Amino acid sequence: MVLATERTTVSGNAQAPAAFYLPVGDDEFDSTVATSSPWDDTAQHGGPPSALLARAAERCRPDDGMQLSRITVDMLGAIPQGRIRTEAEVVRPGRRIELIHARLFADDRLAATALVWRIRSAEGSTADLADVATPPALPPEQPQRSTPGLGRSWGYANAVEWRFVTGGADVLGATSAWGRPRIPLVAGETTSPVERMLVLADSVNGLSIRLPVDEWLSIPPTLTVTILRPPAGEWLFLDTRTLLGPAGTGLARGHLFDAVGPVADVAQPLLVDRR
Repeated sequence: MVLATERTTVSGNAQAPAAFYLPVGDDEFDSTVATSSPWDDTAQHGGPPSALLARAAERCRPDDGMQLSRITVDMLGAIPQGRIRTEAEVVRPGRRIELIHARLFADDRLAATALVWRIRSAEGSTADLADVATPPALPPEQPQRSTPGLGRSWGYANAVEWRFVTGGADVLGATSAWGRPRIPLVAGETTSPVERMLVLADSVNGLSIRLPVDEWLSIPPTLTVTILRPPAGEWLFLDTRTLLGPAGTGLARGHLFDAVGPVADVAQPLLVDRR
């Protein structure tokens, strides 16, 4: 399989791809190596496809007053590298609340779907009631490590930057970290705040994984992000943990903040099984 290889220079990664995806037509893209999964370099990490589905929803019926408030992404199997296409439609129209159904195709096979609720916002209407919680300060630049057993050769790992406050990529269990994508979602476009958040949100499971990856599977078939407001700035703070049940299931949870305060919650149910 030949992957798109257009490259650019970004801080800390001199030969990174220009973006996670290269546009080839209306809502059609070629994936780059930056999307590649740690489990299989012919498959994509869940973050970039989730962000593409959010992009499709945001562009389905443009309205700056409608805020994307919840997105549930269902992965219908491994998403292969190659030609990607998205589409979206409003299935429950409304003046203040609407529901959008988005779909992602890989080589013309349906590979992922998303249900997206949008709610009309009114800037400042609840400003005096808003909850405030300041996250820890952004640490200085850190060496980039990976979960033991995965290494750093997979593309997504080199396309994002993490700075840990507690725990670490090479430490099992709950962690908290600031993160940012190093490159745009789509080449030639400004990545929206929600798209940027979706690139990172699927990492909640990986950041908080509790069991050695060479002995255990921890597979999230779906991702739900409930959004309080769009994040500001390029960095997001993720406070993550995984809960394990007694019958081969788990739940990865993440609370997301920007420099000002809370922006979203993430939930990922998990299949947990021995290899």
